[in-house]
Amino acid sequence: MAEKLPMDARDEKSMPFQPPEPELADSAGRRKSVALNIVENPLKRSTKEQTVIDAQAFAESHGMPEHSALFGRAALVARDPNKFDSIPELDEQERNALIYEHDHKWHGPFMLWDQTGSNGANLSFPEEFGLTDKGRDEWVVGVINAIIFLTAGLIGAFIVDPLNHYFARRGEIFITACILTATPIGSGFAKSWEGLFAARFIMGIGIGAKNATVPIYSAEMAPARIRGALVMFWQLWVVVGIFLGFCANVIVKDTGRISWRLQLGSAFIPSFILGCGIFFCPESPRWLMKHGKHDKGFRSMLRLRAHPIIAARDFYYSNVIYEEELKLARGAGYFARLWDCFAVPRIRRANYGASTVMLAQQMCGINSKPPALALPHFLALIFRSYFILQLNDFPGGRLFSNRSAVRVFGLWCYSGRGYHPYSVLDRHQRPKNPNPGCKLLREFCVRGQD
Repeated sequence: MAEKLPMDARDEKSMPFQPPEPELADSAGRRKSVALNIVENPLKRSTKEQTVIDAQAFAESHGMPEHSALFGRAALVARDPNKFDSIPELDEQERNALIYEHDHKWHGPFMLWDQTGSNGANLSFPEEFGLTDKGRDEWVVGVINAIIFLTAGLIGAFIVDPLNHYFARRGEIFITACILTATPIGSGFAKSWEGLFAARFIMGIGIGAKNATVPIYSAEMAPARIRGALVMFWQLWVVVGIFLGFCANVIVKDTGRISWRLQLGSAFIPSFILGCGIFFCPESPRWLMKHGKHDKGFRSMLRLRAHPIIAARDFYYSNVIYEEELKLARGAGYFARLWDCFAVPRIRRANYGASTVMLAQQMCGINSKPPALALPHFLALIFRSYFILQLNDFPGGRLFSNRSAVRVFGLWCYSGRGYHPYSVLDRHQRPKNPNPGCKLLREFCVRGQD
């Protein structure tokens, strides 16, 4: 009978890529080449015996003495996560849970509109408020559409830190969900363009705060093996929200003068669902840990992982990494951390690169990012005036001209980009090739000019 092979001797294709150990330049743990961008596992600085002692002391000193032995075994797994088969301290059930987790990366416990309403509303609300002339009126309509993104970036993104500090992740998401529930309803009842502008001004603050918090919340809750995919899933759901927003526009488009009010107001539905659903989600274990509530944080992690050994491993290792971060931060406050975006060379380069990409994306004429100014807000106007959209004559007349059909097909290819990055992000870090959907979008948009 064949001898059972240990975990590290299995088929190499099923194992995650193991980067080489970085060569350290000094006792502080700095690498000679920052280009490697490899983080050292702090637990490997200690012996196995000391790792177990430290983990047990952590559990006992934070109100979890009944789990001290569990944390000791979990620390050994976190110290060398790909060789847990060689850890004799694990029992059979724990070893089987870790093997199953490795082989089924999406396995876990069973728990469970984007602002495109203004797209259809652009066809009628300017007439309601007398904004039909050239010049100033066009600027007013443009500002009403753009203000949510301006306030999202200039205000909403900068208040995320204090909101998360005082209200936690769930509390911050609930507050922004309330804002995003009230402001669409306020937009629907607006009596003037100034009132509509004010409602969308506040809406943008909520969007900015919510968009910055949800990826953090997802990252802190998700297992490392699928963290990249889950964090990026918000992009897929933005596309789904845009689709639902267009559906809502079509449903109410024939309701007469109030159609634009219904189109703007319908955006409260997903935010209302978000505000209700967040109460059924556990708080971020990392946030609870950072605020000294380790026992609550571990209980939250137990809800998020399929087995206690997995929960203890992830929670303890998260605490170890957090202690390393504290050593580097040296008690820096909000403004000091904000200044790091410009003072720390690596962060500054990333900041400049991201800012350049976003600016170029917004100024290129037809932004290829789904929640862009051009597509979700003005697509109905473009279709009506340039693409010869003939919904009223359907099915007797043409639905699209040849040129518009080509472009719409390109957009459809772009919206189908979901699977590719999510399937490779956690296995190969960043996708090496540009998204096939983006290539098709570019090709069809260019061909449409012929």
